Amino acid sequence: MSRRSLTLVIATLATVAAIAVTVLVPVPYVILTPGPTLNTLGTDSSGKPLISITGHVTYKATGNLNMVTVSFEGGPGKVLNIYNALRGWLNPAEAVVPESELFPPGQTAQQTQAQDLEQMASSQELATAAALTELHIPYQTLVVVASTLPGYPASKSLKKGDVITAVNGQPVTGETSLTAMITSHPVGTVLQVEVQRSGTTMTVPVKSVSSNGTPVIGISVDQQYKFPFTVDITVGNIGGPSAGMMFALGIIDKLTKDNLTGGKFIAGTGEITAAGQVGAIGGIQQKMVAARSAGATIFLTPAANCVNTAGAVPAGLRLVKVATLSQAVDDLEAIKAGKSAPSC
Repeated sequence: MSRRSLTLVIATLATVAAIAVTVLVPVPYVILTPGPTLNTLGTDSSGKPLISITGHVTYKATGNLNMVTVSFEGGPGKVLNIYNALRGWLNPAEAVVPESELFPPGQTAQQTQAQDLEQMASSQELATAAALTELHIPYQTLVVVASTLPGYPASKSLKKGDVITAVNGQPVTGETSLTAMITSHPVGTVLQVEVQRSGTTMTVPVKSVSSNGTPVIGISVDQQYKFPFTVDITVGNIGGPSAGMMFALGIIDKLTKDNLTGGKFIAGTGEITAAGQVGAIGGIQQKMVAARSAGATIFLTPAANCVNTAGAVPAGLRLVKVATLSQAVDDLEAIKAGKSAPSC
């Protein structure tokens, strides 16, 4: 074989090897793409309402209040090569982000999905609480012991699942009030903690200790809610917390005579707290594309996400900036009446 032929063979083999590496070797990125949207006022594929309310009068609502989602390509156990990533970088409707943003190191795709489904369940409960707060319908907030810290006083007196109802005779109305009751007394104070455990109410003494100068008893708690009627939200295997605001608006629309949408196609996103605060979410650009593709003309946008929408708003989609559930309701009423609403 001549020297020239040998050089060509080596070059060809090197090129083939390089192409094989770029195709077969995964890159640590995930591609975000516009996902499906669901009308919180509508039904799922089986005809079941996404939001079902029993035990309270409801009203028929028209129009759309769509929650939006983001899909992704890649992740643990899935090969995403450099060519896939380049395609995502070149597509304005997609985004390429480090895999670690969606999948913490050492966490499997199944673990992440389970976590996302837990966040979805939590967002539905918070959405119900926020909607009832907005409508001034009373409900009960339960403070439940999630865990006790080894070596701290609470580990000897409290158990996972205990519902803390009072401290020193003062009712506990939430995690914030519990913290205030503990920190309002000096380190070393023996607190009389009233709990409900397995259907029995009891009072147990718990002494506070210092943690960086702050009185603590060594517990982590969850807030749970007891509502006067049942709100059931069905969205299948969709996970994450970002549909909270749209769930809350859908619940409000079903519980009130005044149709919020005025028959318009409205979509939106945003985490929600029980008090009605609307928080930022991820994938805002892909969610705007999904909303517009589904037919939305108005998109309720968390105020903290407005900076992420610059230059990426699809034609024909009007953004409305919201920071609270009350503001979202007011903005929808204004739009229905032909008035202006704040925009990003």
